Amino acid sequence: MKRYCLTLDLKDDAQLIAEYEEYHREIWPGIKKSIIDSGIINMEIYRFDNRLMMIMETNNRFTFERKAAMDVSNPKVLEWEALMWKFQQPLKNAKPGEKWVLMDRIFKLNG
Repeated sequence: MKRYCLTLDLKDDAQLIAEYEEYHREIWPGIKKSIIDSGIINMEIYRFDNRLMMIMETNNRFTFERKAAMDVSNPKVLEWEALMWKFQQPLKNAKPGEKWVLMDRIFKLNG
């Protein structure tokens, strides 16, 4: 199992943030299936103000390249991502078109 932490900002608008959270209370079934099918075995998203942090735990089949290839051929994922972009904004140092940005681990207590 491998763990990844990613970050993203939401637009700084309380109504949009509340709507974004509502969508994530119960994500669309096709989105959940696509996450699991890609090799992600657990995913959590945390929020502070308009900053999000996602923790993903993956199996050995998961790669970001494989997930991206699966996503571009899945109309439901494309629809979901377009909808989510209404609420999200890129981080200041993100590459063009990049949403969630992989974080670097700088500390680990054990190991």
